[in-house]
Order: sequence, then C-alpha cells, then structure tokens
Amino acid sequence: MLLCCCIGYSQKNYPKNYFRKPLDIPIVLSGTFGELRSNHFHAGMDIKTQRKNGLKVYAAADGYVARIKVALWGYGKVIYIKHPNGYTTVYAHLSKFGDGIEEYVKNIQYKKESFETGNIFPKEGELPVKKGQVIAYSGSTGGFVAPHLHFEIRDSKTEHIINPMHFGFTVQDSVAPRVTKLMAYPMVSESRINSNNKKLVLPLKRKGSEYTTNRITALGEIGFGVSTWDRLGKALNKNGVYSIEMKVNGERQYYHDLETFSFAESKYINLLIDYPHYKKYRNRVQRTYKHPANKLSIYEDLVNQGIVNIEAGLSYLVEIIIKDFKGNTSTVKIPILGKKSETIFSQQPDTTAYKIVRDQFSKFTKDGVTVAFPKYSVYEDVFVDFEVKDGVATIHKPNIPLDKRFTITFDSTMYKGKNIDQLYIANVNNKKYPSYQNTRKKKDKMFTTSKTLGKYALVSDTQKPKIYNPNFQEGMWMTNHKYLTIRISDAKSGIKSYEAFIDDEWILMEYDLKKKKLSYDFRDKKLVGSKHIFKLVVSDNVGNTNTYTSTFYRK
Repeated sequence: MLLCCCIGYSQKNYPKNYFRKPLDIPIVLSGTFGELRSNHFHAGMDIKTQRKNGLKVYAAADGYVARIKVALWGYGKVIYIKHPNGYTTVYAHLSKFGDGIEEYVKNIQYKKESFETGNIFPKEGELPVKKGQVIAYSGSTGGFVAPHLHFEIRDSKTEHIINPMHFGFTVQDSVAPRVTKLMAYPMVSESRINSNNKKLVLPLKRKGSEYTTNRITALGEIGFGVSTWDRLGKALNKNGVYSIEMKVNGERQYYHDLETFSFAESKYINLLIDYPHYKKYRNRVQRTYKHPANKLSIYEDLVNQGIVNIEAGLSYLVEIIIKDFKGNTSTVKIPILGKKSETIFSQQPDTTAYKIVRDQFSKFTKDGVTVAFPKYSVYEDVFVDFEVKDGVATIHKPNIPLDKRFTITFDSTMYKGKNIDQLYIANVNNKKYPSYQNTRKKKDKMFTTSKTLGKYALVSDTQKPKIYNPNFQEGMWMTNHKYLTIRISDAKSGIKSYEAFIDDEWILMEYDLKKKKLSYDFRDKKLVGSKHIFKLVVSDNVGNTNTYTSTFYRK
C-alpha cells in the first residue's frame, strides 16, 4: 500500500494548473530537467527566448520573493519565489529584475559597493508578488550562456528539485529518443564478453525506434550502458531522456527516472555515467547498473544492482527501454548466450607506485610537489600516475571522478629570483589556455585544491589587466547617453575585482562576461554639475592593477 501511494503521488498529486508559464511565448526547450551536465544533473528546464534578451518574465503564481542573487557565474541574476502551496519557483540568467525588485537589489549593491550580491533573503512580506506579475526580464547572465530562461520548481521544505513537466509544463513531442552507442562491461576479472574481459562497444542495428545487436557470448557478471538523447517537438537540441529501464528475460532488473533529486546527490552523476569514456571521447554513456558508492535516489527495482549474471549453457535476452517524458519509447535488444571462453583476451590491471586507498588519507611528494587526498576523495581504490617534469606536475589523467577536493602544494623556493607574488598555480591540461586555480601562499609554499586530476604548474603573470574601448572620449559631452561603457580583460590569471567611481563616489557597473564589458546606468544617480571625473581600478588574481581615469561632461 505504501509503495502504491508513493507511485501515485509522483504521478498524480503534483498540481497541474496551479502555475502559469513564466513567459508569454510557447515553451520550446533547449535543456530538459535531469539532463546530463558536467559533474551535475540539470536542475530545471531551459526555455528558449527566441535568441533575445529582455522578454518579460512572469511570476508563476502568488507568493513572495524569498531569495535573490546577482553573480558573474552560475545562475547570474536569479529570483526565488516561495508559494503558499509548498513549492518554490526559480528564474535564472535574468538580464534585469522587475519594478520594485530592481530598485531593492540596486540599493543593496550600492550599500555593499559590489555588483555581486551574494544571497539576499527578503522578509516574507517585503516583496510580495502576484501570479502574472512581471518579476524580471530574460537574459544570458551567469557565464558564457546563450539567451534563455532557466526555470525550476522546488519543494520549499526539502529543497529537492522536481521536474516541471510534472506540473503541466509539457511540450509537443512525438519523437522517440535516439540511441547512439551500446557498451558492455565485464564486472569482475573472471567475467567474459565475446572472450574478452575488457569493456566493448557493441554495434547497433536500427529499425525505427527499435535497436538490436548481434548475439554476444558472455560468462559471469556483466553490465551495460547506453548513450542516448531526445528531441522535443521541432527543437534541434539533443536533450536528456526521462527514464531508462532494463529487463532480463522479461523481468525488470534496473530502472531510473528523472522525477526529482537533491543538489547534494547531483555529483554522483559521475558514477551513473562511464566517466573515463566521457573524459576521453566527450560522450556520456549511462550505465544500467549501480556503482557501490553511488548514492543517487533516482533508482527503483534494482536486482543485483542491475548487474546481469550469465551462466554457461543458458540463453538470455536483455532489453533496455528508454523513454522521454511523453512516453515515446526506444528499445535496445541484446541476445546473449552463456559460454565459457577457451581463448581469453585479457586486460592487465594498471598498477603504479602511487595507490589511493579510498578510506585512507594519501599523500605523495616528488621534486618539490606534494599531492594530498583526504579520506573518501575517490570512489574506489585506484593507482595513479604522478610525475614532475620541467616544472609541470602530472597527477594522473583527468579520467577518475573525485568526491572530494585534493590539495596540490608547490615548493616555491626553487623559484627564487622570480617575483613570487606574481606566480599562481594553473591547470595546464590545455597548454594554450592555462586555467587559474585559487592559489594560497604560506611561507615557501603555494597550494590550491581541485577535483580535477591532470597537469598543474606554477605560472607567472606580470601583465596588468587591459582597460579599453570606452564609449566616450576625454572631454566629451555625454548628456544624450543612457550608459557609460568600457571593456576590461586579463590574459593570464584573470580579473579578480574592479571598482568604478564618478567624482570619487562609487558607482555600480554591471559586468557582461561574454562581451567583457562594464556598463553604468546614468539613471542610478543624479550627477551634480557638468564636469565629471570617471575612474576605474581593475586588479587581476595575482595583484597586478591598472587604473583608468578620464573626464566627461553631462548636464
């Protein structure tokens, strides 16, 4: 009875007509709930905004603004509205807030003298909203994202995110998911698949939404994985699927769906997918078995954790059933014959001098570089490569998912003669574009933390940030200008902070990361007099600073 109630709640009890659309235009999605992203599941639906910024965003129902944040990365400008029915709606990547909310946020920005606000939590009655009220305008804030509206629905009490399609936010969709790859995995050293004990790609034959592969021979414990995507309506985006099921001889042995999950478990996506395969080929294969360290709550009806046990002399039919939210279905059929292998193609396990034991602290030092892994930073015991050559520390390849951050420490005494203050630790997996890592310094040590294995080095940055392309010239009249704009960039360690002033008073300049542009809205303050001095100070992550000063006139 309890099981029936739980299933009934998940399918029937979400209010279907309580929330309205957050935009006036038809819902066309560029991203679906639970879609596979780097290190996380997508937490909402991405609604296309016709490649435009500035569309009106409406409150989905009555409630009050419970949280606001302005950030350069992540959700950018975002509003959280709490509703009396126990749910919270989230609207992200906004270009601007609506009347009343915009002024509220700007007041805080001027008090903090900062574009980024951190989390703001208005009191319950401070910013009430009505269903259909314009609360914001769509945009593309929060990193290098295209114009769209990210929309979420959360349980207000638990903060669990729920698929908005369960609330009636569906789109036309009559196309079944596509399957692009099928993989088979021997689970233990004694397992065999086509006389191999290494993972294999199984060729697929397609007829409509049905896929088959040639009969394989196998023995022992094996698992499977599929690479799959879905299209919704006329949109060309390759979106995520809703559910994956596996049956063995007609009996369900594996099932997961993307109805709801919590942010805390989202990182376990790296155990749902074949992570080494993804890092090498940029292709996500979803396993139809559960890793022992995987704490995702999306699974149901697992038998032997989804691992198939093949016995010699027996025949099996494995079916993998993939559905989108509308129920459009694709199936993959895998015939298997249990057979002992006389000829065995084996893959020797990788071993090195450096082993990380999952439940132990591990620390390795070589040629002035130390790496330290806390307990439970890996999901299973692993051997890693570790070498230091020409100042570059190689900590294995970035093909092992980490649960916790590890620490990399460089002995900086070997760099005496260089300006230590202008050194920083960079990830140099991409030689052309070293990536700044938050570097801390203590005596003769420099250290950082990361969840990505690979190559790291100390890099020098002696260049000041660049300030260029203002929309005015020295001594120019700007009476007819609505905005003052100027661009900033930094070639190496990246911009850490900027401050702008007019007549020695701090002003709010919004930072567009994609255009590298700062913008000041002249409507923010009434300037006194006609002659004004603009000053901009920009610093990078190692302390190089550039200052720009210019005079303009405005009535």
